[in-house]
Amino acid sequence: MKHHAADLPLEVLQQFRVIYGTMRQYFRTIEQCCGLPGSQMWILQEVERTPSIGVTELAQRLGIHQSTCSQLVEKLVGQHYLEKQKNPADLRRVGLVLGPQGRSAMQRLPGPAEGVLPGALSSMPDVALKTLNINLAELIFHLRGRDDEFAQVPLAEMVRDAE
Repeated sequence: MKHHAADLPLEVLQQFRVIYGTMRQYFRTIEQCCGLPGSQMWILQEVERTPSIGVTELAQRLGIHQSTCSQLVEKLVGQHYLEKQKNPADLRRVGLVLGPQGRSAMQRLPGPAEGVLPGALSSMPDVALKTLNINLAELIFHLRGRDDEFAQVPLAEMVRDAE
């Protein structure tokens, strides 16, 4: 199929629509199944994978600011999805474990809490991923009014805010 140069930007735009729409639909499913947004389910998933994890490491794993992570954790503790536990070896350190609500929500999780995009990116061959990285950096360079702070916001929160 021969492409006209004018059609190419529209085709690429449509690819972004497929990615964005798929993510939105997936995160909506998570919220319907679990009763929590994807970003909060991702926190529960990481705590389940690493019981007694601290907020600093949790924020690093999610790629979000520590203050954002702390706020989400406090909310989840308040709703009994998470519980804080003092580290017996160092009583100043507090680790997180799933609470009763958290265990229940995790049982209803339909797939990876971080969404389908990280898995898709991880399954791409390195050469394709490196090429995509270079090309997306070029696209972002040309993006008027771009805000690099969005790199620290979970996708689940972005697609949720759009509703």
